[in-house]
Amino acid sequence: MIIVEGWVRLGSATEIERLRSAAVKMMHTTKVSETGCLEYAYAIDLAEPDLLRIIERWTDEAALTAHFATPHMAAFGQAMASANITAMLVKAYAGEEVRTLMEQ
Repeated sequence: MIIVEGWVRLGSATEIERLRSAAVKMMHTTKVSETGCLEYAYAIDLAEPDLLRIIERWTDEAALTAHFATPHMAAFGQAMASANITAMLVKAYAGEEVRTLMEQ
């Protein structure tokens, strides 16, 4: 499993609102159309409203690579290209060992 985790700091919280529609469309399309996608989500940080958190889980590297070539990824990339991004960091991790820390 491949785990992608990261963040994007935007110029203001209003910038996140401007991108909301494109982000929601990206999440939905990725989840329903990409068979290798196990989880795909963006979230606004509760303590820092200009910080967009990213979390993804993929079955394997091939699924993640295929994701980057999709039309919806290209469209979202265009939306992000016009955004006021002040910093960004996104990393991929191999998730060979997975254990539940909390569950209800």
